[in-house]
Amino acid sequence: MENVLQKIIEKKKEKLLILKKKYTEDYLLSEIKKVNNDQDFKKKLINNFEKNAISIIAEIKKSSPSAGLINKNFNHIEIAKKYYENGAACLSVLTEEDFFKGSLDHIKDIKKIYKIPILCKDFFIDTYQVPLAKSFGADCILIILSAVDEHLAKDLYQAALNLNMSVLVEVHSEKESELALSFDKSIIGINNRNLKTLEISLETSISLFKILKSHKNPLVSESGIHSSDEIKFISEKTDIKSFLVGESLLTSDNIPLKLKNLLK
Repeated sequence: MENVLQKIIEKKKEKLLILKKKYTEDYLLSEIKKVNNDQDFKKKLINNFEKNAISIIAEIKKSSPSAGLINKNFNHIEIAKKYYENGAACLSVLTEEDFFKGSLDHIKDIKKIYKIPILCKDFFIDTYQVPLAKSFGADCILIILSAVDEHLAKDLYQAALNLNMSVLVEVHSEKESELALSFDKSIIGINNRNLKTLEISLETSISLFKILKSHKNPLVSESGIHSSDEIKFISEKTDIKSFLVGESLLTSDNIPLKLKNLLK
């Protein structure tokens, strides 16, 4: 299979050239002062962990390379309302435009109505994207270690910390997990989906937990979570209490009921 991740990154580079002309860094910093970013993404997960409660980071996305169009009647505000009212700890909002049909405006729209921590789910390949995300109301950024080199990952991490944002460092391999431990203030997400082949295995969370268990901040299991049994399976074999769930919620006929069932 062609490397999907590489295609997305190439497209992202083109998009950034346009965005940098549209929004200067000075403009973004002035916009950040107007944004009410009082939601602490990492703290929310820590608080739930300390109560031994499961955290669901509920994802909002219209489309994906693996599933195609997920939600024909996509309305990010309506989906956010269902998540917010039925126990989601945080939201993950896909903002990548070409492959996921997302938009940074989705974060801005949701933040006007709901006080809930939001992860800007995108492919961060340039530190410029950090103030850009914050200026639209994001509380957390994503660093995918398979998408950037170590030097850029550290720069993105520091840029986010400088803006008082949380960071979710995503791993999929033993090598990436060992590197992720050096991002001591970050949340670490274990992606059960191989971004090169798009195949999923929940065993990835269990095997990589052995490397990551010394990390002092929350660990998140991402992708392939469809039921409370799967959450139980992972949380009993690890001490992971945070789960990022997207497609199984978005394709459900009854999102509120599905979310409540996942939290059982």
